[in-house]
Amino acid sequence: MGGSFLLIIIIGLLGMWVQSRLKNKFKKYSHLHLQNGMSGKEIAEKMLSDNGIFDVEVTSTPGRLTDHYNPQNKTVNLSEAVYNERNAAAAAVAAHECGHAVQHAESYAWLEFRSRLVPAVGISSKLASFILIAGIFTVEAFPQLLLLGILLFAATVLFTIVTLPVEYDASNRALIWLEEKQMVTSSEHDAAKDALKWAARTYVVAALSSIATLLYYVNIYNSRS
Repeated sequence: MGGSFLLIIIIGLLGMWVQSRLKNKFKKYSHLHLQNGMSGKEIAEKMLSDNGIFDVEVTSTPGRLTDHYNPQNKTVNLSEAVYNERNAAAAAVAAHECGHAVQHAESYAWLEFRSRLVPAVGISSKLASFILIAGIFTVEAFPQLLLLGILLFAATVLFTIVTLPVEYDASNRALIWLEEKQMVTSSEHDAAKDALKWAARTYVVAALSSIATLLYYVNIYNSRS
């Protein structure tokens, strides 16, 4: 059990380092202005059009690193900096989020699988923490409660794992499109690739963290039940 807890701490520190590197990368590449002069909004709209997608709206959303694609209302939501700016970082994020829209249009299997998990994860994430805490305190008398919490938390773990191929594929689609359509220079493409690489690593750390946390609860269950 002590080993699992130590692993959680190490992964947590790793996550903080990756987040710091990601912010520094985006800050750096936000100063690399695109030679084509296009904003993130314009990049997104062109990628959607080039892929024959005309029913997805590109909108601006408050905050930083809040960019996401919403398959429910078919919107590519770009943070204000990405939506308005004309740099390599904005191009990378805008194209990446459009990569998810392309996945949706093409019924990409991993995205569809993740979408089917959303309702279950929404319920389990609300209940798991309470049941796990109660289960730890009552594990000797009622170990089934902790086991239930573990099963609920496992749904979240599965979601973080399934997210990995979805995010990496969206980045690959973005980078291929940026290069094939000559939307960026070679140096701008390298910057976009580096930025997306660090963004993807945040999802890897999240998956590792959830797995380590699951193992921690499993070890409590095995040692006390």
